[in-house]
Amino acid sequence: MSNIVNNLVEEYIRKTLEKSTGIIRDMEIYAEQNSVPIIHKEVAEFLKVLLKIHKPKRILEIGCAIGYSSIFFTTVLENNVEIITTERNPLMIEKARENISIAGLEDKIKLLEGDAEETIKLLEGKFDMIFIDAAKGQYKLFFDLVIDKLKNGGIIVSDNILYKGMIASDEYVVKRKKTIVKRMRDYLDYICKAEYLNTSIIPIGDGVAISYKKSDKNVEK
Repeated sequence: MSNIVNNLVEEYIRKTLEKSTGIIRDMEIYAEQNSVPIIHKEVAEFLKVLLKIHKPKRILEIGCAIGYSSIFFTTVLENNVEIITTERNPLMIEKARENISIAGLEDKIKLLEGDAEETIKLLEGKFDMIFIDAAKGQYKLFFDLVIDKLKNGGIIVSDNILYKGMIASDEYVVKRKKTIVKRMRDYLDYICKAEYLNTSIIPIGDGVAISYKKSDKNVEK
Protein backbone atom coordinates (compact mmCIF):
# COMPACT_ATOMS: atom_id res chain seq x y z
CA MET A 1 0.00 0.00 0.00
CA SER A 2 1.36 3.40 -0.97
CA ASN A 3 -0.51 5.35 1.76
CA ILE A 4 -1.14 7.93 -0.99
CA VAL A 5 -3.92 6.51 -3.16
CA ASN A 6 -6.49 3.90 -2.18
CA ASN A 7 -5.31 0.48 -3.40
CA LEU A 8 -8.51 -0.18 -5.33
CA VAL A 9 -8.26 3.18 -7.08
CA GLU A 10 -4.60 2.60 -7.93
CA GLU A 11 -5.31 -0.87 -9.27
CA TYR A 12 -8.21 0.41 -11.37
CA ILE A 13 -6.10 3.19 -12.90
CA ARG A 14 -3.26 0.83 -13.79
CA LYS A 15 -5.62 -1.67 -15.40
CA THR A 16 -7.34 1.06 -17.38
CA LEU A 17 -4.21 2.68 -18.81
CA GLU A 18 -2.81 1.56 -22.16
CA LYS A 19 -0.38 -1.35 -21.85
CA SER A 20 3.31 -0.84 -22.60
CA THR A 21 5.04 -2.66 -25.46
CA GLY A 22 8.52 -3.29 -26.79
CA ILE A 23 11.61 -2.18 -24.88
CA ILE A 24 9.48 -0.19 -22.43
CA ARG A 25 7.56 -3.32 -21.41
CA ASP A 26 10.76 -5.35 -21.24
CA MET A 27 12.26 -2.82 -18.81
CA GLU A 28 9.12 -2.83 -16.67
CA ILE A 29 9.34 -6.62 -16.36
CA TYR A 30 13.05 -6.46 -15.53
CA ALA A 31 12.47 -3.75 -12.92
CA GLU A 32 9.72 -5.75 -11.24
CA GLN A 33 11.74 -8.97 -11.22
CA ASN A 34 14.89 -7.27 -9.91
CA SER A 35 13.33 -4.74 -7.51
CA VAL A 36 14.61 -1.78 -9.49
CA PRO A 37 12.61 1.40 -8.81
CA ILE A 38 11.20 3.05 -11.93
CA ILE A 39 8.43 5.59 -12.36
CA HIS A 40 4.98 4.20 -11.60
CA LYS A 41 2.75 3.41 -14.55
CA GLU A 42 0.24 6.17 -13.74
CA VAL A 43 3.09 8.67 -13.31
CA ALA A 44 4.56 7.66 -16.67
CA GLU A 45 1.24 8.28 -18.40
CA PHE A 46 0.86 11.63 -16.64
CA LEU A 47 4.36 12.64 -17.75
CA LYS A 48 3.55 11.52 -21.29
CA VAL A 49 0.79 14.13 -21.44
CA LEU A 50 3.06 16.74 -19.85
CA LEU A 51 5.81 16.04 -22.39
CA LYS A 52 3.37 16.29 -25.29
CA ILE A 53 2.24 19.72 -24.02
CA HIS A 54 5.63 21.13 -23.00
CA LYS A 55 7.65 19.59 -25.88
CA PRO A 56 11.09 19.93 -24.25
CA LYS A 57 14.07 19.79 -26.62
CA ARG A 58 16.68 19.22 -23.90
CA ILE A 59 16.13 17.25 -20.68
CA LEU A 60 18.42 16.65 -17.71
CA GLU A 61 17.67 13.57 -15.59
CA ILE A 62 19.21 12.93 -12.18
CA GLY A 63 18.99 9.21 -11.46
CA CYS A 64 19.11 7.04 -14.58
CA ALA A 65 18.90 3.55 -12.99
CA ILE A 66 18.27 1.14 -15.92
CA GLY A 67 17.44 3.94 -18.35
CA TYR A 68 13.67 3.54 -18.18
CA SER A 69 12.68 7.20 -17.83
CA SER A 70 15.16 8.49 -20.42
CA ILE A 71 14.09 5.93 -23.00
CA PHE A 72 10.41 6.52 -22.19
CA PHE A 73 10.78 10.31 -22.56
CA THR A 74 12.65 9.96 -25.85
CA THR A 75 10.02 7.59 -27.23
CA VAL A 76 7.17 9.91 -26.23
CA LEU A 77 8.93 12.84 -27.89
CA GLU A 78 9.53 10.75 -31.03
CA ASN A 79 13.33 11.09 -30.72
CA ASN A 80 13.08 14.88 -31.10
CA VAL A 81 14.99 15.55 -27.87
CA GLU A 82 18.43 15.44 -26.28
CA ILE A 83 18.61 13.82 -22.85
CA ILE A 84 21.53 13.94 -20.44
CA THR A 85 21.17 11.55 -17.52
CA THR A 86 23.36 10.74 -14.51
CA GLU A 87 24.01 7.51 -12.61
CA ARG A 88 26.67 6.38 -10.12
CA ASN A 89 25.79 2.69 -9.60
CA PRO A 90 28.03 0.60 -11.92
CA LEU A 91 25.46 -2.20 -12.25
CA MET A 92 22.73 0.27 -13.22
CA ILE A 93 25.08 2.02 -15.64
CA GLU A 94 25.83 -1.26 -17.41
CA LYS A 95 22.14 -2.16 -17.71
CA ALA A 96 21.17 1.36 -18.79
CA ARG A 97 23.76 1.37 -21.56
CA GLU A 98 22.49 -2.01 -22.72
CA ASN A 99 18.88 -0.78 -22.81
CA ILE A 100 19.82 2.47 -24.56
CA SER A 101 21.68 0.45 -27.18
CA ILE A 102 18.77 -1.95 -27.70
CA ALA A 103 16.47 1.05 -28.14
CA GLY A 104 18.91 2.53 -30.67
CA LEU A 105 19.08 5.82 -28.78
CA GLU A 106 22.82 6.26 -28.19
CA ASP A 107 22.73 9.51 -30.20
CA LYS A 108 19.82 10.91 -28.15
CA ILE A 109 20.68 9.88 -24.58
CA LYS A 110 24.02 10.74 -22.98
CA LEU A 111 24.77 8.90 -19.74
CA LEU A 112 27.17 10.58 -17.31
CA GLU A 113 28.86 8.19 -14.88
CA GLY A 114 29.61 9.24 -11.30
CA ASP A 115 28.14 11.35 -8.52
CA ALA A 116 25.64 13.89 -9.81
CA GLU A 117 27.22 16.58 -7.63
CA GLU A 118 30.34 16.35 -9.77
CA THR A 119 29.01 15.52 -13.24
CA ILE A 120 26.34 18.24 -13.20
CA LYS A 121 28.93 20.96 -12.58
CA LEU A 122 30.52 20.17 -15.95
CA LEU A 123 27.32 20.62 -17.97
CA GLU A 124 26.95 23.58 -20.29
CA GLY A 125 23.84 25.20 -21.70
CA LYS A 126 20.27 25.34 -20.48
CA PHE A 127 17.55 22.69 -20.22
CA ASP A 128 13.81 22.83 -20.90
CA MET A 129 13.02 20.15 -18.31
CA ILE A 130 14.78 18.57 -15.34
CA PHE A 131 13.69 15.25 -13.85
CA ILE A 132 14.85 14.43 -10.31
CA ASP A 133 14.54 10.78 -9.31
CA ALA A 134 17.63 9.94 -7.27
CA ALA A 135 18.60 9.79 -3.56
CA LYS A 136 15.51 11.08 -1.76
CA GLY A 137 17.42 12.81 1.01
CA GLN A 138 19.41 14.86 -1.51
CA TYR A 139 16.66 16.53 -3.55
CA LYS A 140 17.42 20.05 -2.28
CA LEU A 141 21.11 19.55 -3.05
CA PHE A 142 20.28 18.40 -6.58
CA PHE A 143 17.82 21.26 -7.02
CA ASP A 144 20.42 23.87 -6.04
CA LEU A 145 22.87 22.33 -8.52
CA VAL A 146 20.47 22.45 -11.48
CA ILE A 147 18.07 25.37 -11.01
CA ASP A 148 20.33 27.85 -12.81
CA LYS A 149 20.62 25.37 -15.70
CA LEU A 150 16.84 25.41 -16.23
CA LYS A 151 15.44 27.91 -18.73
CA ASN A 152 12.82 30.37 -17.58
CA GLY A 153 9.56 28.74 -18.61
CA GLY A 154 11.07 25.31 -17.98
CA ILE A 155 9.84 22.68 -15.54
CA ILE A 156 11.34 20.53 -12.82
CA VAL A 157 9.65 17.21 -12.09
CA SER A 158 10.46 15.68 -8.67
CA ASP A 159 9.36 12.06 -8.32
CA ASN A 160 8.58 10.06 -5.14
CA ILE A 161 7.93 13.34 -3.40
CA LEU A 162 5.47 11.91 -0.82
CA TYR A 163 7.68 8.89 -0.09
CA LYS A 164 5.06 6.23 0.71
CA GLY A 165 2.98 8.82 2.58
CA MET A 166 5.70 9.43 5.17
CA ILE A 167 6.09 13.06 4.10
CA ALA A 168 2.43 13.78 4.81
CA SER A 169 2.09 12.12 8.21
CA ASP A 170 4.37 10.97 11.03
CA GLU A 171 1.96 8.05 11.37
CA TYR A 172 3.65 6.43 8.36
CA VAL A 173 7.26 7.34 9.14
CA VAL A 174 9.72 4.46 9.53
CA LYS A 175 12.29 5.28 12.20
CA ARG A 176 15.33 4.77 9.97
CA LYS A 177 13.82 7.13 7.36
CA LYS A 178 13.38 10.14 9.68
CA THR A 179 16.29 12.11 8.23
CA ILE A 180 15.12 11.55 4.64
CA VAL A 181 11.58 12.57 5.59
CA LYS A 182 12.76 15.79 7.24
CA ARG A 183 14.91 16.71 4.25
CA MET A 184 12.12 15.98 1.79
CA ARG A 185 9.67 18.06 3.81
CA ASP A 186 12.16 20.92 3.80
CA TYR A 187 12.56 20.55 0.05
CA LEU A 188 8.83 20.60 -0.59
CA ASP A 189 8.42 23.60 1.69
CA TYR A 190 11.08 25.43 -0.29
CA ILE A 191 9.82 24.73 -3.82
CA CYS A 192 6.24 25.54 -2.79
CA LYS A 193 7.19 28.90 -1.24
CA ALA A 194 9.83 30.08 -3.73
CA GLU A 195 8.39 33.12 -5.50
CA TYR A 196 10.23 32.36 -8.74
CA LEU A 197 8.45 28.99 -9.03
CA ASN A 198 4.91 27.72 -9.39
CA THR A 199 4.68 24.25 -7.84
CA SER A 200 1.95 21.63 -7.77
CA ILE A 201 2.09 18.44 -5.67
CA ILE A 202 0.18 15.59 -7.27
CA PRO A 203 -0.79 12.49 -5.23
CA ILE A 204 -0.22 9.79 -7.84
CA GLY A 205 2.32 6.98 -7.74
CA ASP A 206 4.63 7.85 -4.86
CA GLY A 207 3.86 11.55 -5.25
CA VAL A 208 5.04 13.95 -7.97
CA ALA A 209 5.88 17.66 -7.77
CA ILE A 210 5.84 19.82 -10.91
CA SER A 211 7.62 23.17 -10.61
CA TYR A 212 7.45 25.86 -13.30
CA LYS A 213 10.31 28.35 -13.34
CA LYS A 214 8.89 31.84 -13.78
CA SER A 215 12.12 33.80 -13.49
CA ASP A 216 15.75 33.58 -12.43
CA LYS A 217 16.30 32.83 -8.77
CA ASN A 218 18.46 35.89 -8.24
CA VAL A 219 15.64 38.28 -9.20
CA GLU A 220 13.20 36.81 -6.67
CA LYS A 221 11.47 39.53 -4.67
